[in-house]
Amino acid sequence: MSRRIADRWFLLVALPLLLAVPGCAHTDPPPPPEVRAGRPDRGATLIAQYGCGSCHTIPGIDRADGLVGPPLTRFGSRSYIAGKLVNNADNLQHWITDPQSVVPGNAMPDLGVSPIDAQDIAAYLYTLD
Repeated sequence: MSRRIADRWFLLVALPLLLAVPGCAHTDPPPPPEVRAGRPDRGATLIAQYGCGSCHTIPGIDRADGLVGPPLTRFGSRSYIAGKLVNNADNLQHWITDPQSVVPGNAMPDLGVSPIDAQDIAAYLYTLD
């Protein structure tokens, strides 16, 4: 009789758990962040005007091959900004406009980027996924 109870326990409890575990092993990555109101084409122009490429390597931007800051390739696929902020549109725009408030003393200068310019720059960077 106890063997019968053990078999039923296995079928009712353990077997469904064993079948569910492989389904937990794979999850689709979240969609890349985006800036809905931003203009990536204008962002690319602004990146060149602000001179971001003197410190960063940025795909699609002429002469953006700097080595001071990290390369911005596949930026839309990254999890964090500056190792501190979750990679989303609001955080990226904050980082672009005021990097010293996020990580005081870091190498990214305050370039006086306006909020609208930061929105468009962010929109461009999120095309790099």
